[in-house]
Amino acid sequence: MTRLEQLWAPWRLGYIKGETEAPARATAELNWLPGADRECFICRGVADRADREHQIVRRGEAVVTVLNRYPYNNGHLLVAPLAHKARLDQLTAAEHLGLMQEITAMVSLIEKLMNAEGFNIGVNLGRVAGAGLPGHLHWHIVPRWNGDVNFMPALAGVKSIPQSLDALWEILTESLSQESAH
Repeated sequence: MTRLEQLWAPWRLGYIKGETEAPARATAELNWLPGADRECFICRGVADRADREHQIVRRGEAVVTVLNRYPYNNGHLLVAPLAHKARLDQLTAAEHLGLMQEITAMVSLIEKLMNAEGFNIGVNLGRVAGAGLPGHLHWHIVPRWNGDVNFMPALAGVKSIPQSLDALWEILTESLSQESAH
């Protein structure tokens, strides 16, 4: 008989139930970019300056980095253009470059802070390809460690993510703040 291991993960319930978060501030109070989708969590985070609340790690001229609220692994980040764009061919050259530079910087940072041994980096284009937010392009950065089981365990095992999103936000933003001070 296979022993079933249980892991309590209450932060995943909203994802399982398909709930969306209630906006902290009225939509009209936010600084929406042209073309923003008011139902998109990335657009809402960009429009609102409450970075911790929206788990925004860093904003650039054309790019934003956000913690994944439902991580596959500890340190799972999303890197997206600030503008609400669904297709690669909609990106400007500056957005393409900014996205790749930010992915490179975040990989280096997670290697340094979390001793990641590898990464899965990718983008899901369209709902049929697995995009949970098909209207706003975003790249997943998923840190990996030897022995961390597999990408998304489904049978006969348990995946444990040992760090809270708030603690991860703290170490990433603190390190980025120190880097920009130098």
